[in-house]
Amino acid sequence: MDLDKSMIGISSNPYIAEIDREHVTRFAQAIGDENPLYFDETYANDTAYKGVSVPPTFLVALGSSVELPLKLDFKRMLHGEQEFIYHQPVRIGDRLECTMAVTDVYDRVGKSGTMQFLVLDTEMKKEDGVLAAVARNTIIYRPAQKGGN
Repeated sequence: MDLDKSMIGISSNPYIAEIDREHVTRFAQAIGDENPLYFDETYANDTAYKGVSVPPTFLVALGSSVELPLKLDFKRMLHGEQEFIYHQPVRIGDRLECTMAVTDVYDRVGKSGTMQFLVLDTEMKKEDGVLAAVARNTIIYRPAQKGGN
């Protein structure tokens, strides 16, 4: 299946991501970030964040099993870019309602021909319905191999 603009707007079912201390701690340790903003409540309370917050790239760890109703060939997919757009701090104890949606599909011509790009945005809202963050993932969708693969 090739990508086309009709896919824009297709979304996943909403799911809940709970931000717990152990997950944040393990993530920060895994990326080697010892910033006390992610561990030390006394320190974090005196910052602009007003509490223990998550590392900026932590959102990538939420929703890795979410499924979109698209039949994509995973062998043709390459990770192109990841972006995190914060509207407010995400903290330990937050419960985020997340929905992933296709927000753009476009083509670019490169040295090896035309490649397609799929942009997926996961909106993450706090329990009060206010948007906390958007995790944007751009996927490069390579041309199908000759012979049907």
